Amino acid sequence: MTQIKVSLPEEEIPKQWYNVVPDLPAPLPPMLHPGTREPVELPPVLFPTECLRQETSKTRWIDIPEPVRDVYRLWRPTPLLRAKRLEEALKTPAKIYFKYEGTSPPGSHKPNTAVAQAYYAQQDGVKRITTETGAGQWGSSVALGCSLFEMDSTVYMVKASFFQKPYRRVMMETWGAEVYPSPSRQTKSGKAILKADPQSPGSLGIAISEAVEDAMTHDEAKYSIGSVVNHVLLHQTVIGQEAQQQFAAIEEYPDTIIGCIGGGSSFSGLMWPFYHDTVSGKTSKDVEFLAVESTACPSVTKGNYCYDHGDTARMTPLLKMHTLGHMFIPPPIHAGGLRYHGIAPTISVLNDNGVVKTKAYNQIETFEAAMLFARTEGIISAPEPAHAIMAVIDEAVKCRKSGEEKILLFLLCGHGHFDMQAYDDYINNKLEPFKYPKEKIDEAAQELQQLYPWTFE
Repeated sequence: MTQIKVSLPEEEIPKQWYNVVPDLPAPLPPMLHPGTREPVELPPVLFPTECLRQETSKTRWIDIPEPVRDVYRLWRPTPLLRAKRLEEALKTPAKIYFKYEGTSPPGSHKPNTAVAQAYYAQQDGVKRITTETGAGQWGSSVALGCSLFEMDSTVYMVKASFFQKPYRRVMMETWGAEVYPSPSRQTKSGKAILKADPQSPGSLGIAISEAVEDAMTHDEAKYSIGSVVNHVLLHQTVIGQEAQQQFAAIEEYPDTIIGCIGGGSSFSGLMWPFYHDTVSGKTSKDVEFLAVESTACPSVTKGNYCYDHGDTARMTPLLKMHTLGHMFIPPPIHAGGLRYHGIAPTISVLNDNGVVKTKAYNQIETFEAAMLFARTEGIISAPEPAHAIMAVIDEAVKCRKSGEEKILLFLLCGHGHFDMQAYDDYINNKLEPFKYPKEKIDEAAQELQQLYPWTFE
């Protein structure tokens, strides 16, 4: 059996990022001030100038600075691989391809935007970047970006992941970052959470509050975010653009594109360029886009589509998105990167208009899929993209039953080399199939309606 691996030369690294906003099927709802309900932008005190410009841009193609492309050359282009052994194990007529982002220094897709944000911060004369991280992949990427552009970094890591994944912390510290378990005693918002619940496992919403507060109270610092907002997602489109070139080289084109979603950056990075093909008429295929989340954090499949804050302390503007409520405290599942209460507003628009479909799986199902993938393809997946693997297996089995010869593409957005405790827990039957209770979602909706009675209008 011959493995198919499609590589590209360095000169084929994309020279522009793709911005989906001009091509959305409906206008993107604006960010709102929670008091006045007037449209607002991201706070200038928090973000580099160019990131703010890109956030509200309606320009379809945005040039990638050459210093950023130069750093990309450390690991890009990333390979497109065909999972032929998995196909054989599933006895499916489908062809399964995956774009593998685990070859970056931190082992995930996250540095595609972390490097860009670090560069733009350096251009503004910033000395330090603050950020949050769930599983640690984003924090690792910020630490790398700051190291390469000679800045300091401070990372607030969700406490559950801080203790589950100690070597992610060590990786960040190796690249020069200060790392704190969140909620921490470094910020007022962290202290308030600990006073109310000294045993709080933390959440991305809490960690965001701490990182935002840190940046807002220190003049030398800016804040860096790893998902959800537009400028972050468009930086990830180097993934999909490379995949387009790789499929062109083998004269194939995917029928179904699958990725996991927490905040939505990796999935968007893969699917946006292919979506552009469909709306611009570059392909006649009716491509299906499938986003996969955790049953422990079902923002899109179970959450409400309404205005909500991006953080627990309500320091950010209101975003219209699918949400479980900014007060959400997730179960301590191993897929730390999926433990966010909301989803990107752009994905919310695409889902609300039927372009993106969603599914949810529990962590036992996803680790079953990850084990099969590891034993057929040899790659140990991070827990987050294991959700995409599970969905691909389901789609491939459907093809086996129907005889349909679909081309399936999924994003393997990171390796699981720092997630071996999760695999150990699965092997020793210590995992639980967490399912976020409906009553918690209803409680969050009621609280949002009390705060902002108009939010569900």
